[in-house]
Amino acid sequence: MRFVHSLAVALLAALPLLASAQQLTVSAAASLTDAFNEIGAKFAAVHPGVTVRFNFAASGVLLQQIRQGAPVDVFASADQETVARGIDAQLLDAGTKQDFAANSVVLIIPAEGAPLVKTLADLSNPAVKRIALGKAATVPVGRYTRQALESAGQWGALQPKFVQAESVRQVLDYVARGEAEAGFVYRTDAMLAPGKVRIALTVEGHEPVTYPVITVSASREQSLARDFIAYLSTPTAQNVLARYGFVKS
Repeated sequence: MRFVHSLAVALLAALPLLASAQQLTVSAAASLTDAFNEIGAKFAAVHPGVTVRFNFAASGVLLQQIRQGAPVDVFASADQETVARGIDAQLLDAGTKQDFAANSVVLIIPAEGAPLVKTLADLSNPAVKRIALGKAATVPVGRYTRQALESAGQWGALQPKFVQAESVRQVLDYVARGEAEAGFVYRTDAMLAPGKVRIALTVEGHEPVTYPVITVSASREQSLARDFIAYLSTPTAQNVLARYGFVKS
């Protein structure tokens, strides 16, 4: 009986902790993986009882998941267009939208043995057989890439060389493994593979790369979701983003 009594006391003591335990689910663009994992840990450290769970993928894929009913509280995209579609579909709460970071698109080549590429026109070189890029329909960096290549008059001519990727990280992997002679990624992604890839040039001729974050309309953790969005603007979070190569929007 003494054991049962002690167990009951322990359970009663734990009830406040159980009641306060919360989980925040954040769907974020693949390019945010490393920075957000660190930011999530710091956010949880100052919010006792909160667990932050991340789902990383291409922004368009994440919006599709939300549309299909995935239990998500916060959505961080690598572009404005995907968030605008979510707002139009009433999947995202426009009143909570905030831009928290910016990036740039670069053309990368394998660190060793790659054909010389100094301009987008050089991609027409027969030695460049495969060009990795994200799928324009679902991967923001793919859409930025298409805009840049169309601006340069290269999109149509280069299409036979394209290797379509499901995310910017897959583009990085293709080039790092030498499975493509060139690829389009964000500068922050290129920084993650020193010794495997190098930046050939910074790409222009596309919309600015800005990252919006917003709450999901169906979230059951609206207050906590807003807290996380606000946290992204704090010096602590901004310092983490800066270390990974992001700049202020």
